[in-house]
Amino acid sequence: MFVPCGDSVPDLAGCTLLMPAVSVGNVGQLAIDLIISTLNMYKIGYFYTDCLVPMVGNNPYATAEENSTELSINAEVYASPSKKLVALQLRSIFIKYKSKSFCEKLLFWVKSSNCAKVVVLSSSHSYHRNDLQLRSTPFRYLLTPSMQKSVQNKIQSLNWEEMEKSPCIPEIDDSEFCVRIPGGGITKTLYDEGCSKEIPMVILLKFVSEGDNIPDALGLVEYLNEWLQIIKPCCDDPSASALPWKMPSSWRLLFGSGLPPALF
Repeated sequence: MFVPCGDSVPDLAGCTLLMPAVSVGNVGQLAIDLIISTLNMYKIGYFYTDCLVPMVGNNPYATAEENSTELSINAEVYASPSKKLVALQLRSIFIKYKSKSFCEKLLFWVKSSNCAKVVVLSSSHSYHRNDLQLRSTPFRYLLTPSMQKSVQNKIQSLNWEEMEKSPCIPEIDDSEFCVRIPGGGITKTLYDEGCSKEIPMVILLKFVSEGDNIPDALGLVEYLNEWLQIIKPCCDDPSASALPWKMPSSWRLLFGSGLPPALF
């Protein structure tokens, strides 16, 4: 499934894998874009898979004309060895009935690569929130059992809120309760597979609506940064609100080109 860019397979032992779920507002994918661009991560390989719709495009993280013509495809892997971080970016949707197969193959690769943990960045429909969720923070987390012991204390110190369980069948009053992530794409499948295969996994998500989801992506990476400290504030001033996240060059055309002057 994983094909390295070089002749040898990179050593990912002990690394943290960051990846998105293709979910509502594409928030996870935008967040991964920010991380790859900010840390200037370099490509170490790609996934050769029949589970995703094929696509090809220019380099989304181009910094100069020289590297703008490099090709990118639907599932690529980037690394920052100094921070022990690996990022998987997904750029297309799943082919029908293939998402579960992809999750199984992905977690097999994670286990065989000896990655320390997996962090999935995701989102869920804001209109599915209950009254309690409407009155609280829009961010939620989930931990697989094999992850709880190592990070539970840290997570609790951050005062994060765990994703609540809700009726499995909302229309039935006495339905059993389970974790539901409407609009979360493969998030629930990854979580279930992570639990059954004893993969150390953390799900971080935000309740969002479709639209301009750049602020949601910035909020999600800030949420992640509270825990992993991917980047530090550029100054010691506690009143400085913004961290130096770098938007990739491809975002300039996120909503298409401007209106043609001929219209006016």
